[in-house]
Amino acid sequence: MDTTEIAAVMRESQAGKLIFPAVVERLLAAGVESYFVDFAKATENFYGVEGGTYAEPMHLPGGPVAADFSAAGIREAIRAAQGDRIRYPEFVERARAAGVAGYWAYLTGRRVLYLGRKGEMHVEEFPAAA
Repeated sequence: MDTTEIAAVMRESQAGKLIFPAVVERLLAAGVESYFVDFAKATENFYGVEGGTYAEPMHLPGGPVAADFSAAGIREAIRAAQGDRIRYPEFVERARAAGVAGYWAYLTGRRVLYLGRKGEMHVEEFPAAA
């Protein structure tokens, strides 16, 4: 995995400079198969196609994760991000407000699992290419 590129992608994403498809494209090119974002620990953990791992701290303001999971709330945040109405910093705020404790993005599997504090889950398939 190209950890220098992963760190650059995370800095740009957390600064609101990238949209999700660009993040996916660059992380795949850097050798990332999947990644897990842990809002409680404020870390992003990357898993490479060759089996390696790498962790980066999140540099966004922390905040509590709502106790109750809202599938509708996370779907609304996802749609806003897909429509480029919000970028990653606001997405993170909305995800926490929707009770998302973390999420696992399977880049090669083209889906994201959003996880609540009590084991709730929402699965979001990547949209089809335009």
